[in-house]
Amino acid sequence: MKRLFTLTMLLFATVVFAQEDEKPTLSISGSVDAYYQTYLTASDNDAPTFGTAFAGQSGFALGMANVILSYEGEKAGVVVDLVTGPRGAGATFATDIVDGIVNQAYVYWNVSEGTTLTFGRWNTFLGYEVIAPAANFNYSCSYLFSSGPFSHMGLKADFTLGDDVSLMLAVTNPWDTNDISMTGEYGLGAQLGVSGQYLNLYYDSGNNGGLGFEIDYTGGFDLSDSFYLGINAAYNDNDGAGFYGAALYPQIATSDDFSIGLRGEYFALHGDGDDLPSVFATTLTGSYTVDNLIIKPEVRLDALTNADGGLYGNFVDSDGVATDSLAAFTLAAIYTF
Repeated sequence: MKRLFTLTMLLFATVVFAQEDEKPTLSISGSVDAYYQTYLTASDNDAPTFGTAFAGQSGFALGMANVILSYEGEKAGVVVDLVTGPRGAGATFATDIVDGIVNQAYVYWNVSEGTTLTFGRWNTFLGYEVIAPAANFNYSCSYLFSSGPFSHMGLKADFTLGDDVSLMLAVTNPWDTNDISMTGEYGLGAQLGVSGQYLNLYYDSGNNGGLGFEIDYTGGFDLSDSFYLGINAAYNDNDGAGFYGAALYPQIATSDDFSIGLRGEYFALHGDGDDLPSVFATTLTGSYTVDNLIIKPEVRLDALTNADGGLYGNFVDSDGVATDSLAAFTLAAIYTF
């Protein structure tokens, strides 16, 4: 009887714990970041800009704070990513940097073991970098990432085709039209992933501020246990004009707590005319981790390789005179939870 009672209790406990495992679970994560930036070749008072997204302030500045709520059931779930601060406002094209902003909000359904449908607003699949700074090695952003979409509003389907092969298909509102589409136009997206290498495609009509067509490759290779090389290349065309470029991200881990990485990027505009601007940007970043805190000292130099002035405005020197280069030092702190 003791044995029978023990076996019965074990069976009951197993059933109870199994049932508890099947209950929906709520998880909370997020990050907070701030930085200090000073220009090495210009006066901080002139507030020059690299022409890329985020980290565009001099002196002490807030990046963003975000909280991600994820409620996951056995077959379906929901994710809500709320952000505030200048970086969040820039990513969502909001005018108020104080109020809460919806960065991502979507529901998903795991239709089968290898198929997931997602409906709502999610961050873009294009490019090597992302909005949340904790997931990027460099604190400042590239021209390629800054020129593409930040988020999409629509429906996507993710398929697992094999151990290392995936496919994503999406229909969305046009480029960065995250809330509504009042023109009756839509965008199409696709991503093919093979062993950590991704070929991304996006298309909309290009009207009403749309992006047009973009093809993008994102990937990387572990060259050794401590040396990683990331790669990003993209070409965009919107009625004969657009941009193209490539970036390399070599990163070396010198210890468990510290890594150093370089982003070397060439970026150019194309279209009518022979003297469209292009730039070569070099960013050297260190990354030191203490528990959940990441400290990133960074030096960045952008040098124009064609045309006068910057890509989206002029670089200036310490006298406020237009020049062909701009350098800055940035110290960022990012805490994740």
